[in-house]
Amino acid sequence: MYPVELYLKVRQHCLTDGNSERQTAKDFGISRNSVRKMLMYSKPPGYRRKVTISQPVLDPYKGFIEEILESDKEV
Repeated sequence: MYPVELYLKVRQHCLTDGNSERQTAKDFGISRNSVRKMLMYSKPPGYRRKVTISQPVLDPYKGFIEEILESDKEV
């Protein structure tokens, strides 16, 4: 993952200085896809999970646990 400072420099290089994505990628030594992503987000978006994690042991009991938690709020 790239630091926030690089995001700022890349965005400034493209948006305010008027350089192309290709030239910016060449100047900073990163891929054009990375430059494109940096232009989409003003700060690094962080890790995003693509699929939800299944919890095969806990899944059958989730409803029961939620009921207990809800009843505890009322007490």
